[in-house]
Amino acid sequence: MWRMVTVLSVVLCACLSVPPVAAETQLENKVPRIGYLSLAPGPSPRSEALREGLRDLGYVENQNIAMEYRWADGNVDRLGAAAAELVRSHVDVIVTGGPAATRAAKKASNTVPIVMAVDYDPVAVGFVGSLARPGGNITGLSVINPQLSGKRLELLREFVPRVARVAVLWNPSEPNAKTYLRETQAAASAMGLQVLSFEVNASGDVEAALQAARKADSNALIVLTDFVTLYNRTALAELAAKYRLPTIYSERLFVEAGGLMSYGASDREAHRRAAVYVVKILRGAKPADLPVEQPTKFELVINIKAAKVLGLTTPQSLLLRADDVIQ
Repeated sequence: MWRMVTVLSVVLCACLSVPPVAAETQLENKVPRIGYLSLAPGPSPRSEALREGLRDLGYVENQNIAMEYRWADGNVDRLGAAAAELVRSHVDVIVTGGPAATRAAKKASNTVPIVMAVDYDPVAVGFVGSLARPGGNITGLSVINPQLSGKRLELLREFVPRVARVAVLWNPSEPNAKTYLRETQAAASAMGLQVLSFEVNASGDVEAALQAARKADSNALIVLTDFVTLYNRTALAELAAKYRLPTIYSERLFVEAGGLMSYGASDREAHRRAAVYVVKILRGAKPADLPVEQPTKFELVINIKAAKVLGLTTPQSLLLRADDVIQ
């Protein structure tokens, strides 16, 4: 017992003898730890965009920052445990790759700063108090824009002038899906189009939903992004071709997987912009004081090969406006 006290006394004295300047230097030299939480099965263009954004701001992985990645492989039930692991590993900031990941991170901690790289309506689902004043430990980027639903319908009708009945594929467990469905229904009503709703809760529901949409005489399809549709995007493109359903998505990942076209904010640019929030927080800013950012630019991506498979000719007007055309 006495020996333990003696050793502790020596260590305490040694610590007290460290000059204040040296102690400050040790704190300054502490390598920040950044967690990234996603439903993805592994590294993706999104996570690479985050790393690029950090590099552009002078923060390089394995040099002056450490990155902790947690992937849920498309299984939303794994996100809770993954978020808890990041909190236990004492990361300084958690970046989330979607609403489901943000929800898990929020449940895991109300003190660790959380940066939403991609979200839709964080106010409606309770992630932040308002876009201007988040008020808690969460901030980041939101792509909320009610006009997008109407714009996607306009693009579909321009591609397929005969469209009259539009199927909407959506997952009711996605935090913002009901809001987007209502916006789509309102925009369709104003345009004289009929919207048919088809729910998917798991991968096994996708083909049955598209088959039902075809039987209901739908002649176009809108896919709302969620963990089911995103991680079945290749199958979705193939099934849309099988059931002859011209489809528009909100993210280019679907088009790169063979889908017809997408219109929305760039998810990669959003991840790159998330790096700005991370750096501000590492330099002392509070998430509560950082307004949620909304995109000012939306990209139109068209897959020419998918159009040919569907027997469609891509209108020249759309080609001229497209930000990217995949051959």
